[in-house]
Amino acid sequence: MTYDFALVGGGLQNGLVALALQAHQPDARIVMIERGDAPGGNHTWCFHDEVPAWVEPLVAVRWAGYDVAFPAYRRELAAPYACVTSARLAEVVTAACEVRTRATALSVGADHVVVRAHDGAVGELHARVVIDARGPDRAQTAASGWQKFVGQELRLAAPHGLARPMLMDATVAQRDGFRFVYVLPLAGDRVLVEDTFFSDGTYLDAAACREAIAAYVAARGWTIAAVEREETGVLPLPLRGTAARIGAPLLAGYAGGWFHPVTGYSFPIAARLADAIARGGDLAKLARGHAKQVEFAQRLNRMLFRWFAPDQRYRVLERFYRLPETTVQRFYALELTALDRARILFGRPPRGMSWSALLRGHA
Repeated sequence: MTYDFALVGGGLQNGLVALALQAHQPDARIVMIERGDAPGGNHTWCFHDEVPAWVEPLVAVRWAGYDVAFPAYRRELAAPYACVTSARLAEVVTAACEVRTRATALSVGADHVVVRAHDGAVGELHARVVIDARGPDRAQTAASGWQKFVGQELRLAAPHGLARPMLMDATVAQRDGFRFVYVLPLAGDRVLVEDTFFSDGTYLDAAACREAIAAYVAARGWTIAAVEREETGVLPLPLRGTAARIGAPLLAGYAGGWFHPVTGYSFPIAARLADAIARGGDLAKLARGHAKQVEFAQRLNRMLFRWFAPDQRYRVLERFYRLPETTVQRFYALELTALDRARILFGRPPRGMSWSALLRGHA
């Protein structure tokens, strides 16, 4: 069978590609190959900045701002923040294109995909454009830093009283690198609470994270009625060499280098790529611009992981959040200007920086 677009992998990137194509090329024949039971997997994605109109059906919750907290500094930010759930992504994407679930891509070419269906049958799909976005487990990185987390969606016994997300509560004990708790108020009695680390290693002690989440919730005076869902992740935060490359098939998403090397936030970057694909934009130009941003972001990773002891890394973020709010927004969108870069790099360095590491040239 022949299609206009074959999307290998049903995660965020190809989900956004499907929706962008539906908006800009409504007659395109699109097939998505997903090894799981539904697109989207088990994830929560958020974004800070404005996105194309075709993204709006995905938004599950939107807030007018968010908070951060560190041992010596707290701040309320007014920038809008929005949440997309995997359940919403699956619902919207399934309505936008043909989705073949429990299907495995055995080989992927520039114009074809060999697929094994859930019943074991093997067949070949042909498409004018093939986009391979099968996730971070296929990413080729030189990572020595990692973002790890355990998140639990909790139903509480009583309303939590929160009006805004807490993006970083770094007042918690620092262990296994830079640690913070992330809290999203999803409904009056539901919250997502995530124990998150920027660590040197990949080991994630999920049991300890669950205990820490329970303790954090209890300290807030909340009582857990039920754990509705749990998600975990171990994502590479590369120090060098992950710039996106344009080719056929197009390697997209995390595996293709289309993500934020410092934060792991991929939504605005994935949306830009999806919009360019659907509009027939200049992908090579987009990749060059992205590569410039990635190069600077990986420099920041080298500073964070090499210049600061694990228990002192929180000071870097504590200083960062004192910058103008517009710089913070552009940082998360990976659209930094030259002035933004200067603001991030110059000035008095955070306490806890290892001057010996700096003098050894670990940049």
